[in-house]
Parts: sequence; C-alpha cells; structure tokens
Amino acid sequence: MENHRTIKQKGSHEITIKKSRFICTIERTESEEEAQAFIERIKKTHWKATHNCSAYLINGQTLIQRASDDGEPNGTAGIPILEVLKKKELLNVTAVVTRYFGGVKLGAGGLIRAYGKATSSTLERLGIVEKKLHRFVSLTVSYPVSGKLQNLLEESPYMIHSIDYTEEVTFHCLIPSPDIDHFKEKATDWTNGSISFQDGKDAWIETPVK
Repeated sequence: MENHRTIKQKGSHEITIKKSRFICTIERTESEEEAQAFIERIKKTHWKATHNCSAYLINGQTLIQRASDDGEPNGTAGIPILEVLKKKELLNVTAVVTRYFGGVKLGAGGLIRAYGKATSSTLERLGIVEKKLHRFVSLTVSYPVSGKLQNLLEESPYMIHSIDYTEEVTFHCLIPSPDIDHFKEKATDWTNGSISFQDGKDAWIETPVK
C-alpha cells in the first residue's frame, strides 16, 4: 500500500437545496466488501429516503472505483460524488449522499451541483490526512555517544518514538520507509560507526492536509 490521502474522521453533514435534504456520510473503507457493507448500512438507516447515491475509491492490488446514481438520472449523482473524492486525491473512502426529495425538481445540472456540494462540504468538516508508511528502527549506542546522537536526532526531520536506558541506550525512531537506508547511513556517520540497528514493525503516520 502506497502513501495516500484519506479522511481524518468519519461522519456526516447535511445541506438543504430547494427543500431537498442532502445528507452526506463518509467513512474509511479498506476493501470493496467494506465499501458495499457501509453503503447497505446507510440504506437501512435511511430506508425512507428518495435516493442513497454513492461512490468509492479502493486501492488494493488494483484501483477500484464505483459510483451509483440509485435512481437519479444517469450521471447526475454517483459520478459527481466520485469526482469530488478524486479531486481531493482520496483513497479507501466511501461516500453516500442520501436525498430526501423536497418537491422541487433541480434538473440535471442542479443535481450534479447538489451532490458535489454535499460531498465537498462534508469533507471540509471531516478533514483530510496524508497517510505515510513508516518503520520502527531501533538505534543502540553506548552512553558516551547517546547525548550527541539524541541532539542530532532531535534536530533532524526524523521522529524519536521512545528511548530505553539499560546497559546501553536505544532510540526507537519512526522513519519514512523510502528514507530508511539514508537514515542508517546518516546515523552511522554521526556515531562514527559505533551503532547497531534493528528494524521493527511498519506503521502508518497521519498528518493533516490543509
């Protein structure tokens, strides 16, 4: 799985356009099965709604993207939702926009704008994050070397997760996956080679996208 953008948190937001209620609900989904289950859950919750239109983007072995108009005129609901998700460069996200018809027809152009606005305004409230793959890398050095190493790590862009003080000092760092080899080279130079490394688990780090 590559670095990608997704929503900061799941949630929903409602707007009203010409007496029709548009409720957009968005959630992270890691597979097409999760996406379809989420859509069905929303449909059961809003079973009295006129439409439950949806779209999702799932990045597995291949990119999967689907859109459903759920009874709205072809291309006026699911595709506008999908286009907003794509414009924001989101992956592993499913959005469902529920419409309760208010008695005033919007026309094709009005529907496209309404479903797009419902999705984009909800994303603004939920927030977007960049998920970057990191790996825990442990650096073990002697006490005389540890002070210099800690100072250099704190001044660097790399993250110290924790420090263990035993017979030696071990710094547990979170390093972006593409930077691991370069990081080890730098740390070796900083300590004149008096250092040992141990790779740990991978971890996703999320940072807000403004």
